[in-house]
Amino acid sequence: MSEVLTPTPTASRVAALPRLDAALVWLMALTCGLVVANIYYNQPLLAAIGRTFRVSDSHASLIATATQVGYTLGMLLVVPLGDKLERKRLMLWMLLGAAGCLAAAALAPTFGLLAAASVLIGICSAVPQLLLPMAAHLAPEADRGRIVGRVMSGLLIGILLSRTVSGYVGAHLGWRMVFEGAAGLMIALAALLAWRLPTDQPAFQGTYASLMQSLFTLTRELAPLRRSALVGASIFAAFSVFWTTLAFYLESPAYHYGSDVAGFFGLVGAVGALAAPLAGKTADTRGPRYAITLGIIMALGAYMVLGLSGGYLVGLVAGVILLDVGVQAAHISNQTLVFSLRPEARSRLNTVYMTGYFTGGSIGSVVGGLAWMHYGWPGVCTIGGVFVALALVLHRSYGR
Repeated sequence: MSEVLTPTPTASRVAALPRLDAALVWLMALTCGLVVANIYYNQPLLAAIGRTFRVSDSHASLIATATQVGYTLGMLLVVPLGDKLERKRLMLWMLLGAAGCLAAAALAPTFGLLAAASVLIGICSAVPQLLLPMAAHLAPEADRGRIVGRVMSGLLIGILLSRTVSGYVGAHLGWRMVFEGAAGLMIALAALLAWRLPTDQPAFQGTYASLMQSLFTLTRELAPLRRSALVGASIFAAFSVFWTTLAFYLESPAYHYGSDVAGFFGLVGAVGALAAPLAGKTADTRGPRYAITLGIIMALGAYMVLGLSGGYLVGLVAGVILLDVGVQAAHISNQTLVFSLRPEARSRLNTVYMTGYFTGGSIGSVVGGLAWMHYGWPGVCTIGGVFVALALVLHRSYGR
């Protein structure tokens, strides 16, 4: 069994790794933000996409689900290779693949082809889940939470501002232009990483089959990993319930806003990214479990605000800020905990955790779309609150 799990990296390998200076941390954060944006560009555009292909709101929401399913597949099948293959080269190939798939989405003549391209976009956009274990590996132990939080802040800003950019561009230039621009960004980013990102030689010497088998071994042996994956899945399901349905709510008779306003809420939600370094620091000083509890409680409060006063713009804004801060605080602290479990297997630990995380996100997108179609905004807030409550129960009781 010990052969399935990666041996501890040698001292020579550790010594060969570059120092994690501030410029490198910011490059990693920028990369995470630009790449993960590929997954969320479609959310403010769902209503426009539905009109283009003459499908219902719930049908159009499947594009968001398809992209998240692809991202989950990328984490499950590709990210573990970060412990076996040289990460820089793997990431460059994925970026070029993402560029091609984004171009295909921009040109898609049918809804089915757009959905297929969306799955592939998700698979190729799993690059941040290779960068985060690299940052955790290079970071000093005492500062790991803070540095992971800083890199994650780039990812979170990318998630949220992607909606702002795509909402504005989609409203003025059409939704296809969003994907065309993203394809160009991926090519430019690949050139930047080829120049600046350090190489990171792998430690795992086994086959791909044994690499994948070790995912099950790690999951079986590490109860904290199982708990973190389930909590992450629940909290991200709650996050996706809101963001998948927001464009529909804003275009409904309650507000009569377009995709540009839906995208503006990404700017509001970007406040949550400010919580990432703070959450990492809190995890370093108070412990990850304390920070996770705090984040979940904030997310639960967010859905109370959204349910009671989401019909007023000020209530909607307050709920978005609370939800994003809470979800991101819980997520960063969860990752800090996971990366501390087996340092020699961080890519695979991240795979297990993030596969659970985005599986929850995919479920949240589907359930959120159904809740909106059948029960409107009250149904969305109810199911979102249920997912957050489930995260709290799992965090406080599972695996203890």
